[in-house]
Amino acid sequence: MKTSWNETRQIDAYLSGSMDTGNALLFEANMILEPALQDKALWQIKAHTVIHQYGRTQLKKEIEAIHQKLFTAPEHTSFSQKIKRLFSNL
Repeated sequence: MKTSWNETRQIDAYLSGSMDTGNALLFEANMILEPALQDKALWQIKAHTVIHQYGRTQLKKEIEAIHQKLFTAPEHTSFSQKIKRLFSNL
């Protein structure tokens, strides 16, 4: 069940919606005729989901690190106080 680079690109194009209508219909027909292709597409969806979740986790970590630096580092005390005052008025 080896997946070729062209097949991976086709699956990506189909999943992203960048495939023209005719090719998308042909791809859907191929998935019906070749259950292995449908299986590969499902695994590619799962891979995309994992990659997306990993990216979100990394972004959250970066945002938290910036937050910690801005609100705990002595050189940012003035900024921190301004932000706290701004939100204390709400």
